[in-house]
Amino acid sequence: MGIEAAMRILLTNDDGIFAPGLAAIYKQLVKLGEVTVVAPTDSWSGASHSITFAEPLACTKVSIEGLFTGFGVHGSPADCVKLASMQLHEGPIDLVVAGINYGANVGINVYYSGTVAAAMEAAFLRIPSVAMSVAGEDQTDFDAAAEHGIAVLKRLLPLQIGDVMNVNIPLTSQGRPRGVRVVPQATSGFHEYYVPHGTSTGEFVYRLAGGGHRQEKEPADTTTLADGYITITPLKPDMTDHKKVLALKAKLDGELGT
Repeated sequence: MGIEAAMRILLTNDDGIFAPGLAAIYKQLVKLGEVTVVAPTDSWSGASHSITFAEPLACTKVSIEGLFTGFGVHGSPADCVKLASMQLHEGPIDLVVAGINYGANVGINVYYSGTVAAAMEAAFLRIPSVAMSVAGEDQTDFDAAAEHGIAVLKRLLPLQIGDVMNVNIPLTSQGRPRGVRVVPQATSGFHEYYVPHGTSTGEFVYRLAGGGHRQEKEPADTTTLADGYITITPLKPDMTDHKKVLALKAKLDGELGT
């Protein structure tokens, strides 16, 4: 799949169809091909890979004045990709782009992210995908982030079936990124804690809070992004520990013992 006018792109996100990050990357993606927007009607940040199956999915046409008319789905980002590919999009989809998400999706946050889940759902459906996020701050310049994101996307193409690329853009207030780095996902986590609050009924409620990332032994997405670089981390839907499979097969495969 190359960069051509006929490229069919599905754009979604987890911040909702009215989010400024989605509008910013849409304006860049239309330079590459035909863009269809199918995104949640509300924010699904932190929804991970949840899907709706116990009740029908409601869907409505949504117009963003002067920009696009898309589909607003009362469901998760993964729902949006499934519904678009199976029902809403006419013909095959060449590429799924999820974002631009407000807030980086690096380290263990990859597992919580609805943005990354949308990209991963595309991989399940054999569609190449890119999850795109920008480090969050009060005055995020989404247009600048989109310009950096589309430049990286052009260099990533052509993508293959099953490819999932997680792209994160550093704080836009710091100016132009220092460069691009391909790095693994960090696994050390963040410095998180819960803040308790009392209520008038005597209950306690707890709000998750936290600071920066923990240090990594080797360069990873969290530390590299904090250093001002755009990070690219290839992901895959197969969560199997293949080395452990071989070890366990040698130990456990066979007849059930007593």
